[in-house]
Amino acid sequence: MTDIDHIKTPHILISRVDAIGDVVLTLPVAAYIKQLFHGAKVSFLGRTYTQPVINTIASIDAFVNYDELKKLPDSEQIAYIQKQNVDAIIHVLPNKHIAKVAKQAGIKLRIGTTNRVFHWYTCNKLVKLSRKKSDLHEAQLNLVLLKPLGLRQVPSLADIIANNNFHSKVDLTPALTDVLASDKFNLIIHPKSHGSGMEWGLDNFAELINNLPPDKFNVIITGSENEKALLTNWIQTLPPTVQDMTGQMSLGQLITFISKAGGLIASGTGPLHIAALTGINTLGLFPSLRPIHPGRWAPVGKKAGYMESGTNNLETITPFMVSEKVKTWI
Repeated sequence: MTDIDHIKTPHILISRVDAIGDVVLTLPVAAYIKQLFHGAKVSFLGRTYTQPVINTIASIDAFVNYDELKKLPDSEQIAYIQKQNVDAIIHVLPNKHIAKVAKQAGIKLRIGTTNRVFHWYTCNKLVKLSRKKSDLHEAQLNLVLLKPLGLRQVPSLADIIANNNFHSKVDLTPALTDVLASDKFNLIIHPKSHGSGMEWGLDNFAELINNLPPDKFNVIITGSENEKALLTNWIQTLPPTVQDMTGQMSLGQLITFISKAGGLIASGTGPLHIAALTGINTLGLFPSLRPIHPGRWAPVGKKAGYMESGTNNLETITPFMVSEKVKTWI
Protein backbone atom coordinates (compact mmCIF):
# COMPACT_ATOMS: atom_id res chain seq x y z
CA MET A 1 0.00 0.00 0.00
CA THR A 2 1.15 3.54 -0.78
CA ASP A 3 0.02 6.82 0.75
CA ILE A 4 -2.27 7.49 -2.22
CA ASP A 5 -3.70 4.00 -2.88
CA HIS A 6 -7.04 5.08 -1.40
CA ILE A 7 -7.38 7.79 -4.07
CA LYS A 8 -9.21 6.32 -7.06
CA THR A 9 -7.65 8.59 -9.68
CA PRO A 10 -4.61 10.31 -8.15
CA HIS A 11 -2.93 13.34 -9.69
CA ILE A 12 0.83 12.78 -9.84
CA LEU A 13 3.34 15.49 -10.72
CA ILE A 14 6.72 14.64 -12.29
CA SER A 15 9.32 17.34 -11.63
CA ARG A 16 12.33 17.74 -13.91
CA VAL A 17 13.38 21.28 -14.78
CA ASP A 18 16.64 20.79 -16.69
CA ALA A 19 17.71 20.18 -20.31
CA ILE A 20 15.97 18.54 -23.27
CA GLY A 21 17.84 15.23 -23.24
CA ASP A 22 17.28 14.81 -19.48
CA VAL A 23 13.58 15.52 -19.95
CA VAL A 24 13.22 13.08 -22.86
CA LEU A 25 14.63 10.28 -20.71
CA THR A 26 12.22 11.20 -17.91
CA LEU A 27 9.11 11.01 -20.12
CA PRO A 28 8.72 7.19 -19.73
CA VAL A 29 7.90 7.76 -16.05
CA ALA A 30 4.44 8.96 -17.13
CA ALA A 31 3.55 5.73 -18.93
CA TYR A 32 4.52 3.60 -15.93
CA ILE A 33 2.51 5.79 -13.55
CA LYS A 34 -0.52 5.11 -15.77
CA GLN A 35 0.18 1.38 -15.46
CA LEU A 36 0.40 1.58 -11.67
CA PHE A 37 -2.69 3.79 -11.32
CA HIS A 38 -5.24 3.33 -14.07
CA GLY A 39 -7.06 6.60 -14.64
CA ALA A 40 -4.38 8.68 -12.89
CA LYS A 41 -3.75 12.22 -14.05
CA VAL A 42 -0.08 12.87 -14.80
CA SER A 43 1.37 16.38 -14.98
CA PHE A 44 4.95 17.42 -15.72
CA LEU A 45 6.69 20.36 -14.06
CA GLY A 46 9.24 21.66 -16.56
CA ARG A 47 10.77 24.70 -18.21
CA THR A 48 9.23 26.80 -20.97
CA TYR A 49 11.78 25.69 -23.53
CA THR A 50 11.21 21.96 -22.90
CA GLN A 51 7.39 22.16 -23.06
CA PRO A 52 7.24 21.17 -26.77
CA VAL A 53 9.05 17.91 -25.90
CA ILE A 54 6.79 17.20 -22.94
CA ASN A 55 3.69 17.86 -25.05
CA THR A 56 4.57 14.99 -27.41
CA ILE A 57 3.74 12.27 -24.88
CA ALA A 58 0.16 11.01 -24.76
CA SER A 59 0.45 9.78 -21.16
CA ILE A 60 1.21 13.31 -19.88
CA ASP A 61 -2.05 15.14 -19.29
CA ALA A 62 -0.82 18.62 -18.33
CA PHE A 63 2.26 20.82 -18.29
CA VAL A 64 3.10 22.98 -15.25
CA ASN A 65 5.50 25.80 -16.10
CA TYR A 66 8.31 26.23 -13.57
CA ASP A 67 9.45 29.49 -15.17
CA GLU A 68 5.99 30.98 -14.56
CA LEU A 69 5.88 29.59 -11.03
CA LYS A 70 9.21 31.25 -10.13
CA LYS A 71 7.90 34.69 -11.15
CA LEU A 72 5.22 34.59 -8.44
CA PRO A 73 5.68 35.86 -4.87
CA ASP A 74 6.36 33.05 -2.38
CA SER A 75 2.83 32.90 -1.00
CA GLU A 76 1.35 32.79 -4.49
CA GLN A 77 3.71 29.99 -5.48
CA ILE A 78 2.25 27.84 -2.71
CA ALA A 79 -1.30 28.71 -3.74
CA TYR A 80 -0.49 27.97 -7.38
CA ILE A 81 0.70 24.45 -6.55
CA GLN A 82 -2.30 23.92 -4.26
CA LYS A 83 -4.63 24.78 -7.15
CA GLN A 84 -3.12 21.92 -9.17
CA ASN A 85 -4.68 19.48 -6.66
CA VAL A 86 -1.62 17.23 -6.78
CA ASP A 87 -1.63 14.06 -4.65
CA ALA A 88 2.01 13.12 -5.19
CA ILE A 89 5.17 14.71 -6.58
CA ILE A 90 8.23 12.85 -7.87
CA HIS A 91 11.42 14.91 -7.65
CA VAL A 92 13.30 13.32 -10.56
CA LEU A 93 15.75 16.22 -10.58
CA PRO A 94 16.48 17.35 -7.02
CA ASN A 95 15.58 21.04 -6.71
CA LYS A 96 15.58 22.64 -3.27
CA HIS A 97 13.09 25.35 -4.21
CA ILE A 98 10.54 22.95 -5.71
CA ALA A 99 10.91 20.53 -2.80
CA LYS A 100 10.21 23.33 -0.31
CA VAL A 101 7.15 24.66 -2.18
CA ALA A 102 5.73 21.15 -2.63
CA LYS A 103 5.88 20.55 1.11
CA GLN A 104 4.43 23.96 1.95
CA ALA A 105 1.60 23.31 -0.51
CA GLY A 106 0.69 20.19 1.45
CA ILE A 107 1.20 17.60 -1.30
CA LYS A 108 0.46 14.33 0.47
CA LEU A 109 3.22 12.15 -1.02
CA ARG A 110 6.60 13.70 -1.84
CA ILE A 111 9.22 11.36 -3.31
CA GLY A 112 12.90 12.26 -3.40
CA THR A 113 16.35 10.67 -3.12
CA THR A 114 18.36 10.06 0.03
CA ASN A 115 21.46 11.80 -1.31
CA ARG A 116 20.05 15.32 -1.03
CA VAL A 117 19.98 16.65 2.53
CA PHE A 118 17.04 18.97 1.78
CA HIS A 119 14.94 15.94 0.76
CA TRP A 120 15.23 14.62 4.30
CA TYR A 121 13.08 17.46 5.57
CA THR A 122 10.94 18.18 2.49
CA CYS A 123 10.03 14.65 1.32
CA ASN A 124 8.21 11.87 3.15
CA LYS A 125 9.34 8.99 0.91
CA LEU A 126 13.05 8.64 0.20
CA VAL A 127 14.63 6.39 -2.41
CA LYS A 128 18.27 5.33 -2.22
CA LEU A 129 19.64 6.25 -5.64
CA SER A 130 23.21 7.00 -6.70
CA ARG A 131 23.21 7.89 -10.38
CA LYS A 132 26.99 8.23 -10.74
CA LYS A 133 27.74 4.76 -9.37
CA SER A 134 24.84 2.91 -10.97
CA ASP A 135 25.08 0.73 -14.10
CA LEU A 136 21.48 1.54 -15.02
CA HIS A 137 20.59 3.77 -17.95
CA GLU A 138 19.27 7.26 -17.13
CA ALA A 139 15.77 6.25 -18.30
CA GLN A 140 15.84 3.33 -15.86
CA LEU A 141 17.26 5.40 -13.01
CA ASN A 142 14.32 7.78 -13.31
CA LEU A 143 11.91 4.87 -12.94
CA VAL A 144 13.54 3.76 -9.68
CA LEU A 145 11.72 6.72 -8.11
CA LEU A 146 8.42 4.94 -8.76
CA LYS A 147 9.18 2.23 -6.18
CA PRO A 148 7.26 4.07 -3.42
CA LEU A 149 4.26 4.01 -5.79
CA GLY A 150 4.44 0.26 -6.19
CA LEU A 151 6.87 -0.37 -9.05
CA ARG A 152 8.46 -3.72 -8.16
CA GLN A 153 11.10 -4.08 -10.86
CA VAL A 154 12.97 -1.57 -12.98
CA PRO A 155 11.92 -2.21 -16.61
CA SER A 156 14.38 -3.14 -19.34
CA LEU A 157 15.20 -0.59 -22.03
CA ALA A 158 13.27 -2.77 -24.51
CA ASP A 159 10.19 -2.52 -22.27
CA ILE A 160 10.62 1.24 -21.96
CA ILE A 161 10.80 1.55 -25.75
CA ALA A 162 7.66 -0.61 -26.13
CA ASN A 163 5.77 1.77 -23.84
CA ASN A 164 6.75 4.90 -25.80
CA ASN A 165 3.63 6.85 -26.82
CA PHE A 166 5.17 9.72 -28.77
CA HIS A 167 2.93 11.77 -31.06
CA SER A 168 3.83 14.99 -32.84
CA LYS A 169 1.48 17.94 -32.35
CA VAL A 170 3.11 20.55 -34.60
CA ASP A 171 2.59 20.64 -38.37
CA LEU A 172 5.44 21.63 -40.65
CA THR A 173 5.14 24.67 -42.88
CA PRO A 174 5.31 23.97 -46.65
CA ALA A 175 8.78 25.56 -46.68
CA LEU A 176 10.06 23.11 -44.07
CA THR A 177 8.37 20.16 -45.78
CA ASP A 178 10.13 21.10 -49.02
CA VAL A 179 13.52 20.65 -47.34
CA LEU A 180 12.81 16.92 -47.01
CA ALA A 181 13.52 15.02 -50.23
CA SER A 182 11.09 12.41 -51.52
CA ASP A 183 13.70 10.54 -53.59
CA LYS A 184 16.65 10.45 -51.15
CA PHE A 185 17.39 9.42 -47.58
CA ASN A 186 16.93 12.49 -45.39
CA LEU A 187 19.88 12.53 -42.99
CA ILE A 188 20.05 15.13 -40.23
CA ILE A 189 23.47 15.97 -38.82
CA HIS A 190 23.44 17.91 -35.54
CA PRO A 191 27.14 18.65 -34.94
CA LYS A 192 27.05 20.80 -31.79
CA SER A 193 25.85 19.93 -28.29
CA HIS A 194 25.57 23.10 -26.17
CA GLY A 195 28.14 21.45 -23.92
CA SER A 196 25.85 18.55 -23.00
CA GLY A 197 27.89 15.93 -24.85
CA MET A 198 31.43 15.38 -26.11
CA GLU A 199 31.55 16.72 -29.66
CA TRP A 200 33.00 14.72 -32.56
CA GLY A 201 34.43 17.75 -34.37
CA LEU A 202 33.44 19.61 -37.53
CA ASP A 203 36.28 18.13 -39.58
CA ASN A 204 34.97 14.63 -38.90
CA PHE A 205 31.44 15.60 -39.85
CA ALA A 206 32.73 17.23 -43.06
CA GLU A 207 34.60 14.06 -44.01
CA LEU A 208 31.52 11.98 -43.23
CA ILE A 209 29.37 14.14 -45.50
CA ASN A 210 31.92 13.82 -48.31
CA ASN A 211 31.78 10.02 -47.90
CA LEU A 212 28.01 9.93 -48.49
CA PRO A 213 26.80 9.80 -52.13
CA PRO A 214 24.74 12.96 -52.80
CA ASP A 215 22.40 11.07 -55.13
CA LYS A 216 21.29 8.90 -52.22
CA PHE A 217 21.51 11.24 -49.20
CA ASN A 218 19.84 14.57 -48.58
CA VAL A 219 22.09 15.93 -45.81
CA ILE A 220 20.54 18.55 -43.52
CA ILE A 221 22.47 20.44 -40.85
CA THR A 222 20.50 21.49 -37.77
CA GLY A 223 21.42 23.62 -34.77
CA SER A 224 20.04 26.32 -32.52
CA GLU A 225 20.14 30.05 -33.25
CA ASN A 226 23.26 30.34 -31.09
CA GLU A 227 24.91 27.43 -32.88
CA LYS A 228 24.17 28.96 -36.29
CA ALA A 229 26.85 31.59 -35.72
CA LEU A 230 29.36 28.85 -34.87
CA LEU A 231 28.51 26.77 -37.95
CA THR A 232 27.98 29.29 -40.77
CA ASN A 233 31.58 29.43 -42.01
CA TRP A 234 31.96 25.64 -41.75
CA ILE A 235 28.75 24.97 -43.68
CA GLN A 236 30.02 27.15 -46.53
CA THR A 237 32.89 24.65 -47.01
CA LEU A 238 30.48 21.70 -47.47
CA PRO A 239 29.10 20.42 -50.79
CA PRO A 240 26.40 22.70 -52.25
CA THR A 241 23.79 19.93 -51.91
CA VAL A 242 23.97 20.15 -48.10
CA GLN A 243 21.02 22.07 -46.62
CA ASP A 244 21.58 24.52 -43.77
CA MET A 245 18.62 24.58 -41.38
CA THR A 246 20.46 25.98 -38.36
CA GLY A 247 18.42 28.50 -36.38
CA GLN A 248 15.39 28.16 -38.66
CA MET A 249 13.01 26.08 -36.55
CA SER A 250 11.29 26.33 -33.22
CA LEU A 251 11.73 23.31 -30.96
CA GLY A 252 8.21 22.14 -31.80
CA GLN A 253 8.96 22.33 -35.51
CA LEU A 254 12.31 20.61 -35.04
CA ILE A 255 10.64 17.68 -33.28
CA THR A 256 8.21 17.16 -36.15
CA PHE A 257 10.94 17.73 -38.74
CA ILE A 258 13.12 15.07 -37.09
CA SER A 259 10.20 12.63 -36.95
CA LYS A 260 9.77 12.92 -40.74
CA ALA A 261 13.47 12.45 -41.58
CA GLY A 262 15.16 9.12 -42.15
CA GLY A 263 17.92 9.40 -39.58
CA LEU A 264 19.99 11.64 -37.31
CA ILE A 265 23.60 11.66 -36.10
CA ALA A 266 24.76 13.60 -33.03
CA SER A 267 26.70 13.34 -29.81
CA GLY A 268 24.88 13.04 -26.48
CA THR A 269 22.60 16.04 -26.90
CA GLY A 270 18.87 16.84 -26.86
CA PRO A 271 18.09 16.31 -30.58
CA LEU A 272 19.73 12.86 -30.40
CA HIS A 273 17.25 11.80 -27.72
CA ILE A 274 14.38 13.44 -29.58
CA ALA A 275 15.26 11.45 -32.72
CA ALA A 276 15.28 8.20 -30.75
CA LEU A 277 11.94 9.13 -29.18
CA THR A 278 10.34 9.69 -32.59
CA GLY A 279 11.45 6.24 -33.76
CA ILE A 280 13.75 7.18 -36.65
CA ASN A 281 17.26 5.81 -37.25
CA THR A 282 19.46 7.42 -34.61
CA LEU A 283 23.21 7.19 -34.09
CA GLY A 284 24.85 8.65 -31.00
CA LEU A 285 28.62 9.15 -30.78
CA PHE A 286 29.95 8.56 -27.26
CA PRO A 287 33.21 8.27 -25.34
CA SER A 288 33.66 5.51 -22.76
CA LEU A 289 34.04 8.19 -20.09
CA ARG A 290 31.79 8.07 -17.06
CA PRO A 291 29.31 9.57 -16.44
CA ILE A 292 28.70 10.56 -20.10
CA HIS A 293 29.17 7.04 -21.53
CA PRO A 294 26.39 5.33 -23.53
CA GLY A 295 25.60 2.92 -20.72
CA ARG A 296 24.06 5.92 -19.00
CA TRP A 297 23.05 8.19 -21.90
CA ALA A 298 22.56 6.12 -25.09
CA PRO A 299 19.52 7.14 -27.16
CA VAL A 300 16.46 5.01 -26.39
CA GLY A 301 14.29 4.16 -29.38
CA LYS A 302 13.18 1.43 -31.81
CA LYS A 303 15.90 2.33 -34.33
CA ALA A 304 18.40 3.97 -31.99
CA GLY A 305 22.01 2.93 -31.62
CA TYR A 306 25.41 4.33 -30.77
CA MET A 307 29.13 4.07 -31.38
CA GLU A 308 31.40 4.03 -28.33
CA SER A 309 35.03 5.06 -28.62
CA GLY A 310 36.52 2.73 -26.00
CA THR A 311 38.55 5.73 -24.81
CA ASN A 312 37.96 9.01 -22.95
CA ASN A 313 37.60 10.89 -26.24
CA LEU A 314 35.99 10.28 -29.66
CA GLU A 315 39.19 9.99 -31.72
CA THR A 316 38.79 6.26 -32.43
CA ILE A 317 35.42 6.81 -34.13
CA THR A 318 36.27 7.55 -37.77
CA PRO A 319 34.13 9.16 -40.49
CA PHE A 320 34.46 5.93 -42.49
CA MET A 321 32.99 3.89 -39.62
CA VAL A 322 30.06 6.26 -39.29
CA SER A 323 29.40 6.44 -43.04
CA GLU A 324 29.38 2.65 -43.34
CA LYS A 325 26.81 2.46 -40.53
CA VAL A 326 24.62 5.19 -42.04
CA LYS A 327 24.64 3.50 -45.47
CA THR A 328 22.94 0.48 -43.89
CA TRP A 329 19.94 2.69 -43.07
CA ILE A 330 18.92 2.96 -46.72
